[in-house]
Amino acid sequence: MTAGGVEPQWVGRGKVRAREVGDTVELTIDGLTTQAKYYKPLVYEFMRKEWSSRPSYGDYTVEILMEHVGDPPWMDLDNLAKALLDAIKGYLFHDDAQVARLLVERRQGERERITIRVFPRS
Repeated sequence: MTAGGVEPQWVGRGKVRAREVGDTVELTIDGLTTQAKYYKPLVYEFMRKEWSSRPSYGDYTVEILMEHVGDPPWMDLDNLAKALLDAIKGYLFHDDAQVARLLVERRQGERERITIRVFPRS
């Protein structure tokens, strides 16, 4: 909940959804695949068609969390991070060189999904 007591609304109804919570943008992608390249066009199309914010300048922190059920998918996290950064570049920040801190994590979860959090680095 925000200070006003209203939960920020999610944008999107498909595999990809996003919302703004203060100065943080959260994206979720339902489901997992072993092909990191699958995520770039999926997220890019969502950002192009459904996201209305403009990119900003300055340094950013990006946190990427892959949650899996059972054995983790055989995927290099660095490839996943690159595909996702390429997809959100130009929508949340101008260039991925603005990413001053990048955290990519894989862990057991209740369902298979990827969560991305992007916020200005203070």
